[in-house]
Amino acid sequence: MEIVRSSPEDVEVALDFLKPFKSSSTTTFSLVASGNGTVVEWRMTGEQKGLMSALGKVYSMDRLIGPDFEKGLARLKAAAERSR
Repeated sequence: MEIVRSSPEDVEVALDFLKPFKSSSTTTFSLVASGNGTVVEWRMTGEQKGLMSALGKVYSMDRLIGPDFEKGLARLKAAAERSR
């Protein structure tokens, strides 16, 4: 994992997986001020190859990975609120 670009509005991360399947993706965290907080959108893009390509045709990636994104965003929120 390597942060490749950052600004006050977003952070882009190059992410390489070795397991369970070798792949590379780009993850972007978009940050938008909202009231007394910040709305964070977490997006991951990359090419689906092999088994993941087949799974992507049968299952929604949001359904497969969405719960992990939700957990990660909840942890990010908890860490940000702790540091205030």
